Amino acid sequence: MAFKIYTKTGDKGLTGLIGGTRIPKFDIRIEAYGTVDELNSHIGLMRDQDIDEKSREVLIEIQDRLFTIGSLLAADPEKNKMVLPQISEKDIELLEKEIDEMNEHLPEMKSFVLPGGHTTVSFCHIARCVCRRAERCVLRLNEEHPVNELTYKYLNRLSDYLFVLSRKLVIDHNAIETPWKPRM
Repeated sequence: MAFKIYTKTGDKGLTGLIGGTRIPKFDIRIEAYGTVDELNSHIGLMRDQDIDEKSREVLIEIQDRLFTIGSLLAADPEKNKMVLPQISEKDIELLEKEIDEMNEHLPEMKSFVLPGGHTTVSFCHIARCVCRRAERCVLRLNEEHPVNELTYKYLNRLSDYLFVLSRKLVIDHNAIETPWKPRM
């Protein structure tokens, strides 16, 4: 017999956490891991673009880490008995290493830049914005239910990585980086 994707258990507006607890689908915990899932999909879209193999491999690693974050956020901290993968300082250090390597080949920033210049660059900026939203959701969840600080630290560093990647992609695609020139 084929596996059915629908269970009908969420038809009344509740969903289950790892550990069995049922909570409303609008709960901040669901908002947090749902936004991380959205971010993961945007990273997948980035990976499908015309980008270098090294960046593609890093994005696959990031997607793996985002699944880890999603599973940690989807677990009831009091009732879950499953052993789940964890985020570590090494995950954050990888992002920092990649940021530093890309920055070595980028022109110095003299102003803010307008998102865009090439479709791939724009996808990267959208992922960056979703990452910032995911970070805000996790921090809001942390106010009610403590979250491992490496989770939001990783998301913070990931948004930095995505910004620097967007600048690298401008160069890779011979696009124009448009500086923001505020009108005073």
